[in-house]
Amino acid sequence: MAASMVRTCRHASRHGSCSLFRGMTLYLRPRSEFHGSPSAHGGLLLFLHKRGVLKDSFPEEAAQDRLPRLLQSGAQTVYCGFDPTAESLHVGNLLAIIGLLHFRSAGHHVLAVVGGATAQIGDPSGKTSERERLSAGAAEANTRSIRESVKRIFSNHELHFHDGSRKLGTVTVLDNLSWYKDWDVVDFLSQAGRHFRMGTMLSRHSVQARLRSADGMSLTEFTYQAFQAYDFYHLNQVYGCKIQLGGTDQLGNLMSGHEYIQKMSGEEVYGLTIPLVTSSIGDKLGKTAGNAVWLNRAKTSPFELYQFFLRQPDSSVERYLKLFTFLPLLEVERLMEHQREDPGKRLAHKRLAAEVTKLVHGKEGLESAKRCTNVLYHSNVQALEEMSDEELKELFREAPFHELLFEPGTTVLETCRRINAIPEGPRGYQMVVEGAVWINHSRTDNPDQVLIPKFHILSNGLTLLRVGKKNFYIIKWLSL
Repeated sequence: MAASMVRTCRHASRHGSCSLFRGMTLYLRPRSEFHGSPSAHGGLLLFLHKRGVLKDSFPEEAAQDRLPRLLQSGAQTVYCGFDPTAESLHVGNLLAIIGLLHFRSAGHHVLAVVGGATAQIGDPSGKTSERERLSAGAAEANTRSIRESVKRIFSNHELHFHDGSRKLGTVTVLDNLSWYKDWDVVDFLSQAGRHFRMGTMLSRHSVQARLRSADGMSLTEFTYQAFQAYDFYHLNQVYGCKIQLGGTDQLGNLMSGHEYIQKMSGEEVYGLTIPLVTSSIGDKLGKTAGNAVWLNRAKTSPFELYQFFLRQPDSSVERYLKLFTFLPLLEVERLMEHQREDPGKRLAHKRLAAEVTKLVHGKEGLESAKRCTNVLYHSNVQALEEMSDEELKELFREAPFHELLFEPGTTVLETCRRINAIPEGPRGYQMVVEGAVWINHSRTDNPDQVLIPKFHILSNGLTLLRVGKKNFYIIKWLSL
């Protein structure tokens, strides 16, 4: 039988937030249950807390027994918003999506809201200056791209990570422009604006920080919290949504939504925050920080995403396994034990990189990442031969790509000169003789060597040519 435990809630911040597990009545299950499925209703919050996915909640009552009881009562609807300020989300956003996936796996319904409207206003949270204005056309294009990315991740999760033993909740991807496009500013201010108090809005930490800065805060940014609050109200009224997920920097916006709904309908709703993902030196991972690892293949390839997680420091890998994968906690513990026994094998790093890449890009993306890894770091000719044009371009993003008509008798020297890989005249000839040219990972020191199909030209019609240590050239041969 489940035991219960009550802890005293301490008022953790002047915002009225409360640590999720201070004061909550926890419905404890046997330890093994927390390492597997989070299906134990109220136990879902403890499960997510143990993985590090949840940090704080609002209001204080949510940190006691109301929210667990709500989750016990049946399937609930949870939402998280993503403003399309770029054409892709990044790793910093991925944890919020994973939070939604955990709720969906527990049978709850999730809403992923892309802010086609609010992106044109700009969220000041965590920013030291105002964002550049995003046009309606750019917001629309970014929204389409992000919708497809989010749908792909949910599909990959269902295909590769859901065991099928329990029914998943529904998932709906929305654009908040759909409920703002018919509003005009006068109607919004006269109907919604009258329920916001200036004193409360001015007291938000994100507002205070910007008001004290040299750039100050525009009226546009100041109204952002009103629009996000209305988003929560709209989703509550139309979809019965009672729970909002957001980063810790979104706490003020979560509070605004809660307060607005209380005034409009008196219904109890809850906000849950997830930790911000930081780099090994503590920087927030994101577009503004300039260190974003993107979730769209066109901006960050599966190989680059795989390598990002593979290169994480040892001190981060266990935490990231809990945050970014769906591995049971017992399996994470076993992986870390093996890692400590033989650190050189980097088993935990490889599993982390594989799990995240498969979630974001699917099984095919993971296979692509491994092929690229074998080509670049293990000089694997078979993997090179299996690569597509797209993969080669991704792997060697800065490398020139040439399409050449193949003519029998073409020599190494002629090939190098046709793509301007070596200088004209004796100097270029001498570079080949000195062994500066590599074709498909094999050194070539004979300028007059005739290109041999299936050796110099792979079965996929490609040649990877390197001059020196870092100058790569990709050749696609035509009319073979």
